[in-house]
Amino acid sequence: MSNDLQNYIPLLMSFGLASLIATTLLITSRLLGPRIQTREKLMPYECGNDPVGNARDRFSVKFYLVCLLFILFDIEAIILIPWAVVYRALAEELGNKLFVYAEMMIFVATLFVGYIYVWKKGVFDWSK
Repeated sequence: MSNDLQNYIPLLMSFGLASLIATTLLITSRLLGPRIQTREKLMPYECGNDPVGNARDRFSVKFYLVCLLFILFDIEAIILIPWAVVYRALAEELGNKLFVYAEMMIFVATLFVGYIYVWKKGVFDWSK
């Protein structure tokens, strides 16, 4: 076995152990757990709402705006955390710490301007 493949053995062992534990817990729950059938358990899950009425009811646009904002700031964290991890190595490679830092601050400032924009538009005001 080559040396490159040996580096993946701990990862495969972790995946195998996690799969074994998950399978064991699911089978044990299925075999030992109570099976009480109630009206609520047999209903389709509709986010806490009773499934009555028209299925084409409209949701407020605010739900979608909050979803988009969550995605925006989630992507910010996905970009910001790896940058913070490799900041020192990147600054040494480029030879300029200030440039690497300023580049990320421009990114954060752009996101901050977007945050102020949606705040001024009233996206966070749920009383309307």
